[in-house]
Amino acid sequence: MNILEYAINMEIDGETYYRDQAEKNRENGLFVVCNMLADDERSHALILKNRVGNRPYELIGDVSVDESENVFSNLNDIGADEREVPGQLDFYRLAADRERESIKLYSGLLEDAESDGDVKLFKFLVSQEEKHLRVLKELIKLLAHAEDWVEAAEFGLREDY
Repeated sequence: MNILEYAINMEIDGETYYRDQAEKNRENGLFVVCNMLADDERSHALILKNRVGNRPYELIGDVSVDESENVFSNLNDIGADEREVPGQLDFYRLAADRERESIKLYSGLLEDAESDGDVKLFKFLVSQEEKHLRVLKELIKLLAHAEDWVEAAEFGLREDY
């Protein structure tokens, strides 16, 4: 298996994983985020498949990542006493690790790229995975605040959020 086939399989596995997590979390905020990430992973796999098959492909940014404000707007009712927060926080941390692995893979492929087309492709994929990572980091930050927040002022200064 060459490195591009590995990347395609990684994207397909990512889509499958995120779809599975979405189904398991239909009743909470993970559902929307998991489906967004799954859609993006499918798009990345298609681009890579077209590249491997020498078919034309278009490097269009992930629409679902650009819609991430909708995810953040729904987080205002998550409280520190809700049991799902640690589960969501754990998931987002795991997903962030997966995105870091993707960034590392595509950055390596970018360094080895020989054609202008491959340079553009791997720069695009690195930027898309970095967008995913930024969204996940923001979700982690917001949920960690809800989990860690202490409401008594006597415990010191707290960062605004």
